[in-house]
Amino acid sequence: MSGQKFIAIAGNIGAGKTELTAFLCRKYGLQPFFEPNDQNPYLADFYKDMKTWSFRSQIFFLTHKFRLHRELEKQSGTSIQDRTIYEDAEIFAKNLFRQRNIDKRDWKTYWELYETVSSALKPPDLMIYLRCPVKTLKQRIHLRGRKMEKDIPTAYLNRLNALYEDWFTRYKMSPVLVLPTDTLDYLTNLVDRVDLFRQIEKHL
Repeated sequence: MSGQKFIAIAGNIGAGKTELTAFLCRKYGLQPFFEPNDQNPYLADFYKDMKTWSFRSQIFFLTHKFRLHRELEKQSGTSIQDRTIYEDAEIFAKNLFRQRNIDKRDWKTYWELYETVSSALKPPDLMIYLRCPVKTLKQRIHLRGRKMEKDIPTAYLNRLNALYEDWFTRYKMSPVLVLPTDTLDYLTNLVDRVDLFRQIEKHL
C-alpha cells in the first residue's frame, strides 16, 4: 500500500471491529485510530439516565470524532479507523432520537451540526462493513465481558443492526467491502485471510 489512504471499519457492538483493526495494522503496519469511549465524561451518566444525557453524550462523540478524523487526514501513510463519525450520527444518535431519548429540537441541532462537520471531511478510501447477526454479537459481548456492555438488550442490538443495514443501502461516499464476520475467520483461517487481503488491496 502506498500514499495516503484511509480505511474505515464499521459495524455493530461486538461485530469484530477492534480485532480486524489490530489484525490489519499488524499485517500492513497501519496507523490505528480508535473510538474515544474512555474519554467521554457523560458515558456513566448516560447509561443511568439516557433521556437526560443522550444529546450531550452524542455532541461529545461528534466533536471528538471530528477532531480524530482531521488528525487522520494529516497522516502521511495509510490509516485505519475503528468506527467512524458517520456511524455516530447515522446509527447511534439516530437510534436515540427514534427511542425519544433526544427530543426533536435537539435532534435538529445535532443533525445540522453533523451535516456541516461531515461535509468538511475527506471520506474513506474504503469502508469495510462487518455484518453480523445479533445472536453472534451477544455471544461476543458476553465473552469480552466489558462492564458497561453486559446488560445491553437484544432489542437494542436489533435496532442498531437495522440502522446499519439501512445506512449501507444509502452509503455512496466510497467503495464498500462487506464482510460477514459470523462466518469469516480472518484470525485463524488462511483461506479467509488471503481472500480478505486480496479484496482490500484491490480497493487500495
